[in-house]
Amino acid sequence: MHSSGISIWFFIGVLLTTYGVMIFGYGLYELTLPQMAVANYHASVWWGALLLAAGLFYGIRFRPGRAT
Repeated sequence: MHSSGISIWFFIGVLLTTYGVMIFGYGLYELTLPQMAVANYHASVWWGALLLAAGLFYGIRFRPGRAT
C-alpha cells in the first residue's frame, strides 16, 4: 500500500470548503432576489455555512505537515 502522508480527510475538507463557499455565496446572492415563501428559510445560506464550517474543520485538523 502506498502512503503519501496526506490524509484523505484533508481532501474531503478542501472539497467541503469549496462547496460551502459556492453554496453560501449563492445563498447571499439569493437574498438580493425577490423572495418566495420557501426562500424565507434561507436554506442555501445555512447549508453553505454548515459545509464551510465542516470543511474548515477537516481541512485544518488533517492538514499536511501537522503532527498527529
